[in-house]
Amino acid sequence: MTTFVSLMLALILTVTLTPVFGWLARRLEIYDLPGPRKVHQWPVPRVGGMAMAVGAFIPILIWVPLSTMIRAYLIGAGVLVAFGIADDWKGLSFKAKFVGQIVAALIAIFYGGVRIVTLGDLLPDGMELGYWVSVLLTLVTIVGVTNAINLADGLDGLAGGICMLGLCCIGYLAYTVQDAGILLPMAALVGSILGFLRFNTYPAKLFMGDTGSMLLGFSAIFFSIALTQGKSELNTLLPLVILGFPVLDTLSVMAERISQGRSPFSADKRHFHHHLMRMGLYHTESVFLIYVIQAALVTAALLFRYSSEWFLLAGYLVFAVALLAFFHWADSTGWKHVRSGLLDQTIKSPLRKLRERGVFIRVTFQTVEWGVPLLVLTTCLLPAEVSPYYSVFALGLLAWLILAFIVRKDRVKDAFTVSLYLFIPALIYLSDEGGRLHGPLLYLYHSAFLIFVFLALATLRLTRRKMGFKPTTMDFLVVFIAFVFLFLPELRLQYGLMAVKVIVLFFCYEIILGEARDRIWTVASLTGLAYLVIAVRGLVG
Repeated sequence: MTTFVSLMLALILTVTLTPVFGWLARRLEIYDLPGPRKVHQWPVPRVGGMAMAVGAFIPILIWVPLSTMIRAYLIGAGVLVAFGIADDWKGLSFKAKFVGQIVAALIAIFYGGVRIVTLGDLLPDGMELGYWVSVLLTLVTIVGVTNAINLADGLDGLAGGICMLGLCCIGYLAYTVQDAGILLPMAALVGSILGFLRFNTYPAKLFMGDTGSMLLGFSAIFFSIALTQGKSELNTLLPLVILGFPVLDTLSVMAERISQGRSPFSADKRHFHHHLMRMGLYHTESVFLIYVIQAALVTAALLFRYSSEWFLLAGYLVFAVALLAFFHWADSTGWKHVRSGLLDQTIKSPLRKLRERGVFIRVTFQTVEWGVPLLVLTTCLLPAEVSPYYSVFALGLLAWLILAFIVRKDRVKDAFTVSLYLFIPALIYLSDEGGRLHGPLLYLYHSAFLIFVFLALATLRLTRRKMGFKPTTMDFLVVFIAFVFLFLPELRLQYGLMAVKVIVLFFCYEIILGEARDRIWTVASLTGLAYLVIAVRGLVG
């Protein structure tokens, strides 16, 4: 339960603080300006990393025991956040950023005791590395991966999505070896990324900046080394596979620059995502394809976590050679992705006709608009008991919503959204822990979530609105993670279902609010009634 609460608190904090930091960035003119090697064409605030840092650090400080390792992580991450803020605001040279990264790595090594001590069966008879060889290798690895994630942050949602998949993998592996000291920080970091991606998926409203990218890169490599070099039987090369895509990207780009007689840190458009866009893929298609590749690597890490190091190394080298060979072939031949007219004739054209008629969307949207709040209202009736604490909590949300209607009608939508982010996770946990449904009724209840997902997706595909909620690459991330976790045998199915139901309700409400725009009276009233039901049940007992 603490893991779930850590994730949700980090998500809520980040979602709440990101607009605040965005306002501050506009006041202080902390922008990422367009440039020759950049994809965006207008200034974008780059303060998302600050919100992510606060969102992740608070749950860690509340729930994670402050062992020497965790203290070293927080101090090292704090150093990188400080250097990142300075770079995002005033700009630092790569040498200055290197200083911060080296300091953070040394804190991890000498204070936290996080070192690459063994390479498994890559060395004979389980031999360990010499102390200073271990220190040097760990230093290079931490600084290298921190930079790799920083350099991978070239498209909207790219670095955040790659890291979220990697951190979920590390968190699950920590769960399998019962290492709560790593599992809880992973949950907090994943929650902060989820909250940030709401503003960073294409077209991004703001960027994470070097603050966010260095924090995520350092966090991923710090905890992956700590996990695989500990007492577990996990493969010691798992960090290479989990973080292998951005590492390969950085190494290939630097090698190419050096071969051309340039500085390995000079800016250009030779990263993997630039290659994909030159092949004719759209911005979102490039990000989606990289997500798929990263998801495949994460899946491989999960499947082969107890295999030999030689097997994992060979598999990764085959992947690396194949990927580099493909990009080299595409560049040398000038190959472009050709869009098929068959897809347009068989799928897009019929959808376009349905969209123009507007009949089907009225049915799908109105079903979602009324059905989802009624499903939430039904969920309020499922718990056998409701604590008075939940009652006070629900009354507070109801008062917040009513106050917004009275005082700031122009901000009702924002107030309602915040209340949903607070209420839905609490409600799902309450109903699942003390629910009264069993057998066929429980299956019917769970099926309703699946039905509303399909209706919501149909609404998205058929809408004619240019504004409002649109499907993004983030949808792939949350769906992939939720359903993979459902089928992991070591996890309790109940908690997997809780995560899926929370995500489904968030997704459906986003679509309702985007499609309804300012006409949210129906959904707000029905949801407010759900708040009232929980409040009354808690008070009556």
